[in-house]
Amino acid sequence: MFVHGSYPEILNPFTTIGKEMLLLSAGNSESFNTMTASWGTMGVLWNKNVLCAVIRPQRYTYEFFEREPYFTATVLKDGMAEAYRICGTKSGRDCDKVAQARLTPYFEGNAVTFREAKLALVCRKIYVQDLDPAGFIDPAIDTRNYPTKDYHRLYCGEIVDVLQAK
Repeated sequence: MFVHGSYPEILNPFTTIGKEMLLLSAGNSESFNTMTASWGTMGVLWNKNVLCAVIRPQRYTYEFFEREPYFTATVLKDGMAEAYRICGTKSGRDCDKVAQARLTPYFEGNAVTFREAKLALVCRKIYVQDLDPAGFIDPAIDTRNYPTKDYHRLYCGEIVDVLQAK
């Protein structure tokens, strides 16, 4: 189903995260959740390849990110816009959004991803920090993105494995 590989030669984080979107997932075969994300960053931090994701505390996925030491960032195969829409607008507290999105969970080690993935980055949490509005130099970031003051929590994960569809 998947092969362990290195980073694809053309993995543009601006396109992958901002336009194609990702599914952020955490949990295990007993209990997991996923959500659509179009904010985040990838790069090198503390001499490690990292993916940093942000999650608001009211999201159900937040509970899983708090509990689990690993998370995944999954890029689905082309033509999966409806799955991203469902996973971004439905809550796993209220329904089985994975089934509604027609996704098939795939578990490997500490990772939960989906058989419909073209790429999954397995990340080990290495840093967590609540975003502090005092740090916004541009006040429009706060007013435009946080009208209800529900600031994200930042999760930085070292990318420890790359799963690519065969």
